Formats: sequence, C-alpha cells, structure tokens
Amino acid sequence: MPKAITLKEIEQIFGVTDRMGISREALVIPLRTEHPGRVTLMKEAGKLEIVVERDGDFAEWLSSLEERIRALMNPEED
Repeated sequence: MPKAITLKEIEQIFGVTDRMGISREALVIPLRTEHPGRVTLMKEAGKLEIVVERDGDFAEWLSSLEERIRALMNPEED
C-alpha cells in the first residue's frame, strides 16, 4: 500500500461504513497510511478514526474492516 490513500480507497471504505449505517460525518480517515493500521473511537471528538494499514494488501485489509468496527463498537459481543 502506498504511503497515502486516494479517493478510490476512501470510497471503498465508505462502501463498508455506509452499509453499516455509519454517517460519513462520524468518520476521520487520515490520508497517510501507517503501520499498524487501526480503527479507534476518538472519545474527545466522538468520531471513528480509520487509519489504513501501510504494509499490507488494501483489499485484504478492507475485507476485515467491518468486523473490526463491529468489535470496537460492541466489545461485549467478543
């Protein structure tokens, strides 16, 4: 994965979050990728931060995004 994501990757992330009923305004998606990537709740902003993994395959990372968001939002279901 490149060091920065493009609109194409952001639209694919929105495809996942839109299906989940998460407002795009509730998301923070930095353009720079990081290792490790992460999904976190920004307590002070009340938003979901999605940082794309830099060192892996984007399609593989994207395929597990919904599961990681659900685990974060529903920790008691683990």
